[in-house]
Amino acid sequence: MNQLAQAFQRDMIKTYRKTIWSKFIKAIKEYRLLESGDTVAVAVSGGKDSLLMAALFRELERHPVVPIKVHYIAMDPGYSDHSLARLKENAQALDIPLVIRESNIFHVVERIANDYPCYMCARMRRGFLYSAAQELGCNKLALGHHYDDIIETTMMSILFSGQVRTMIPKLPSENFDNMELIRPMSMVRESEIIKIMKNNQIETMNCGCEIQVCSTSSKRQLVKKWIQDLAKDYPDIEQNIYKATENVDMDGIIGWIRNGERKSRYQDE
Repeated sequence: MNQLAQAFQRDMIKTYRKTIWSKFIKAIKEYRLLESGDTVAVAVSGGKDSLLMAALFRELERHPVVPIKVHYIAMDPGYSDHSLARLKENAQALDIPLVIRESNIFHVVERIANDYPCYMCARMRRGFLYSAAQELGCNKLALGHHYDDIIETTMMSILFSGQVRTMIPKLPSENFDNMELIRPMSMVRESEIIKIMKNNQIETMNCGCEIQVCSTSSKRQLVKKWIQDLAKDYPDIEQNIYKATENVDMDGIIGWIRNGERKSRYQDE
């Protein structure tokens, strides 16, 4: 292990033990994300979140909660030479044995999805990763969504879609047999990810997008700012949003959707 990887490892299990490592292990145990014999594909996009997740899995391989096998996979959807070089450099610096597979997703998305490029790109990238994971014999695909992603998605769903829906830590794939998606960073705060990367002077990629019509979701940035502003006066706001997804009072809601079927409390009255 190189010097930077050693320093980063020490930071994870010592300096940030309470806010990163312990949260990672807690999510794995509480949400039963890993079982003995699992083969996990850790998806590495090159951003701060997935790089930290990969480093956490590297440490988990050294001190396993349960016996598992891990593959570290990335896709090149059409990155610039600069972005691809940064992905490779960071993986090497953090001792991540990354396998990169090429695709032409950026080109396809720019051609067919001018109206919603980010949505289409995310779907195609995930499908590609599922396929790559299956080819490697994996039964689980790990993505680097964190605590803040979850609470922002919850509020976006309520405010802009009229649904109470969130990112859940584990769910079966709809299109790939015997595959599950897991989010082991579900309890890790984005601010802590930023701190550990800055402390180790690791410059990460953004999404690496090369699509001209694409831009970061203005709705997500708006919701992020709303939550941050509210938290200044009400420190429990973020925690309460997260907890709300675990404490749905079925006696206090009008209707729900289960297995695609809409139900109403008053449908039989």
